[in-house]
Amino acid sequence: MILKNDKLKKWAKRLTYSFLLVFTLLLSFYGSIYFGFWGEIPSSKKLANLKQSQATQVLDTNNHLIGKFYIYDRQSITYNDFPQHLIDALVATEDSRFYEHDGIDNTSLLRVFFKTILLSDASSGGGSTITLQLAKNLFGRKDYGFLSIVVNKLRESIVASRIENIYSKKEILTLYLNTVPFSDNTYGIESASLKFFNTKTKSLNLSQAATLVGTLKANNSYNPRLYPERSQQRRDLVIMLMKNQEYITEKEAENVIKKDIELDYQYYAPNQGLAPYFRAEIKKQLDAILQEKSYKNPEGEAYNIYHDGLKVYTTLDNNMQRYAEEAMQEHMSSIQRQFEKGYGQNAPWLKNKPAYLAAIKRLSKYQALKSQNLSDKDIEDSLNKVHETKLFSWDEPTVAQMSTLDSLEYYSKFLNAGFLSLEPKTGAIKAYVGGIDYRYFQYDHVSQSKRQVGSTFKPIVYTAALENGMNPCSYFSIKEVTYTDVNNWTPKNSSKVEDEELRYSLKYALSRSVNTISVKVLQKTGVNKVIEQAKSMGIKSEIEEVPSIALGTANLSMIELATAYTSYVNNSIPSKPVFITRIEDKNGNVIASYKDLNPIQSDEKAFSDDTRQIMLEFLKETVNNGTASRLRSSYNLSNEIAGKTGTTQDNKDGWFVGVTPKLVTVTWVGNDNQQIGFSNTRIGQGANSALPMFAKYLLKLNSNIDYKNFTQATFEKPSEKVLKVINCELTKEEGFFKQLFGSDKEENTFKKKKKKGFFSWLKKDKDSV
Repeated sequence: MILKNDKLKKWAKRLTYSFLLVFTLLLSFYGSIYFGFWGEIPSSKKLANLKQSQATQVLDTNNHLIGKFYIYDRQSITYNDFPQHLIDALVATEDSRFYEHDGIDNTSLLRVFFKTILLSDASSGGGSTITLQLAKNLFGRKDYGFLSIVVNKLRESIVASRIENIYSKKEILTLYLNTVPFSDNTYGIESASLKFFNTKTKSLNLSQAATLVGTLKANNSYNPRLYPERSQQRRDLVIMLMKNQEYITEKEAENVIKKDIELDYQYYAPNQGLAPYFRAEIKKQLDAILQEKSYKNPEGEAYNIYHDGLKVYTTLDNNMQRYAEEAMQEHMSSIQRQFEKGYGQNAPWLKNKPAYLAAIKRLSKYQALKSQNLSDKDIEDSLNKVHETKLFSWDEPTVAQMSTLDSLEYYSKFLNAGFLSLEPKTGAIKAYVGGIDYRYFQYDHVSQSKRQVGSTFKPIVYTAALENGMNPCSYFSIKEVTYTDVNNWTPKNSSKVEDEELRYSLKYALSRSVNTISVKVLQKTGVNKVIEQAKSMGIKSEIEEVPSIALGTANLSMIELATAYTSYVNNSIPSKPVFITRIEDKNGNVIASYKDLNPIQSDEKAFSDDTRQIMLEFLKETVNNGTASRLRSSYNLSNEIAGKTGTTQDNKDGWFVGVTPKLVTVTWVGNDNQQIGFSNTRIGQGANSALPMFAKYLLKLNSNIDYKNFTQATFEKPSEKVLKVINCELTKEEGFFKQLFGSDKEENTFKKKKKKGFFSWLKKDKDSV
């Protein structure tokens, strides 16, 4: 009996020592984690001052979201922005005892520990509380080999305990919902609500809230965009859990379950969604602005647009932008078919054509291979290697196997476009389309590109002429003249003239875009005077001092051209385009105000009030009866409109500038390869290639009563003085003596030499040339 008792004592002692040893090991193991031997544990102080990376938001003039800049697509909101059914759905699904525990479910934690250590069961995870999930979301997990689950769980339990000591349950829910990852690389409930349902969190209905909460279990597997049926089943499970825990009634549950999920998915990534070219331009401007000393953060460092959650308020109008993009897409898909049909089998973008061969040498890949001193054959072999390529198409984007050279040929056929619409009084940009699809064509034709502007430059020539004393009722012969001092240059008109003995008034010549007369007006006014006029109207680019500028050979950006035309409806003052109106930090503190970003513009007039009113009448005639008359005849637009079409040499570019009392809109169409133009003027003229975008845009604005401020606006009425000076016939016959003696020379010098003839005193009509 004594022997038996001694054995029991010995086993008891061994068990006690074993227990103490295991306990000591466990305590040491826990201590090693607690004191940071497995990596630093965030202190209470650090947890009390959490800073999460937040997306910078770009907002339109009505504070509607246009897009974001981010690494993590996250926007933080307050607890008061959460609808109660969202909180209930989260708690019912993720942590039904959330309000009862202190952040740690000890039963679950012990299960994970023993199943992992003793049974080597890697699938023992799960059962995390919301606070433990928050700890994981905030600080992530590390790889510790076979101990990864245990170490990470214990680390998270320590962090969770500290979080519970610092924050209230409401604050924990707020932190969780602002940081938890949702589908499609989206972080936080606000970003997810906007992306999947195009609504703010506070406006989520029960079905939407349950759908988003349902994705938290596996945000890819339950992505409602990719797997709608699976996501709906998960949503229904969330609804049933809410019903079972008496957060909602059976009737409410039935009403949700019988309906399908309805997404309103929004693309906010830089190369997708609304206004991607505009957002790219905003980013460029932000990068420059935020480097300035006066706009640094409180620590004296530059704000980071990818992390600091700024709010950038802009002038863009989301609806107007959408109308512009739709108008562009509708027209460009149509004009592309005309463009390709016009060339047939003889297209200039085909392989071995001069334009194609020249384009090869501009490829960055070609230049990189050439710099390696490879032979032409080796370069060609490399460029002919086939690979998978995503291809743009107006029907539907596709994926194909093709080489770099195949891709060059394919993309060289596409026409591109630019569209800019702004308010002349303020310079506020309302719509901005830099190209046909930012995913495939990232070159911005609004702000980066400079192209010949064709006949859209002619109004500047006529404005300069009026400012320098030319009578609005001057008449010019339409006949061609060869200028012997300009390499025997003979400007020609784009269409045949039936009666060359007619003389055209300025109004008639401009509205019909007569080239020969535009050059004659420039000659009489002076090249330098015209260039000075262009500069005073806001054009910054260098303009070559040559007579051909009368026909629009100057290379200008769309922004410059739009700026110049604003002066016709802004009291003769060109408006500086305005993009950004205000920048705030994530807490709503103003970093840069409107006045900071847009200093008061000069009120110096580019020309007189009389000239402005006269030119506006000329440009209205262009729309009513001239080259832009299809706005009336084909599109039946009754708005008050002025404008000017433009077509460049060899039909390389088509332009239209539409001027309404409260909007100036510029449209452009052409090929990125300037060696490739339209096959003929009928297709390529601005009235056919560019004007329809403006027409479709204005039709869409007309259909929305919210924009009647723009669409129903009226032009200023010309003064009695102006009405009197422009009151003349549009055309008139040559005088008898001029027909008899042939006053219009077939040859002339562009630079006039003053001569006094014997009968010079008989000349009375000083304004006829």
